Amino acid sequence: MTAHRIVFANEKGGTGKSTTAVHVAIALSYHGAKVAAIDLDQRQRTLFRYLENRVETEKRRGIGLPGARFAVFEGANIEEFEALAEEISDGHDFLITDTPGRNDEYALHAATRADTLVTPINDSFVDFDLIGQVEGETFKVKKLSFYAEAIWEARKKRALATIREKKRELDWVVVRNRLQHVEARNMRRLDGALKELSQRVGFRLASGLSERVIYRELFPSGLTLLDKGQLGELGTSHLVARQELRALLAGLNLPLPAAPQQDLAFAPR
Repeated sequence: MTAHRIVFANEKGGTGKSTTAVHVAIALSYHGAKVAAIDLDQRQRTLFRYLENRVETEKRRGIGLPGARFAVFEGANIEEFEALAEEISDGHDFLITDTPGRNDEYALHAATRADTLVTPINDSFVDFDLIGQVEGETFKVKKLSFYAEAIWEARKKRALATIREKKRELDWVVVRNRLQHVEARNMRRLDGALKELSQRVGFRLASGLSERVIYRELFPSGLTLLDKGQLGELGTSHLVARQELRALLAGLNLPLPAAPQQDLAFAPR
């Protein structure tokens, strides 16, 4: 059985894509899954650096933490990317790919090959424009973005391959990372536009992460909100954020192992 491919992709930075990717990777590892990860952003390397920091923290503290096998793609063509994907995910349950927040041929290829495509967006029409455009007066969807068109075509091809070759379908999930202080009327307009577009192109909606300083503070240590016992005393905001992660993983509807292999604060209650 090949690894289930989860790709975190959109064409804009600042949406919490890498943070979400890391936390999903560690959550899956806590659930007993074997996880591999590829960072496609050769310049920023946020996912790679986060997981590298995690390994360094393990060594420094003399502890063992659930993690992932990880690498940065530095090849020159699609064939080399696929070779790395096959090599690093061999014997693993999941392959997570984090992509750069820009138009990138490797990111688009990875997205079209995903079993689960995760597109994080902030709750704003600026981010909505990544997947579709709305009328300025009615806020009705008037056209798809180039990116949404490409994913729509890929989903149609995969649907045919699913029938002929028994391949997995491409499950596209748009994850809404909530911004604070969003005006209520604008939120209703965005809700309506997202629901309309989801019906047209077939993505699902899931709740993501709120803006919290804690995610940025954890990066140097490579720790996540799931690492009970390593974070010290947690405040209310941390506990709320951990519950958001539970809800996010449930919303992705991934093929998890039957039961977590460890006693986890993260395990569903």
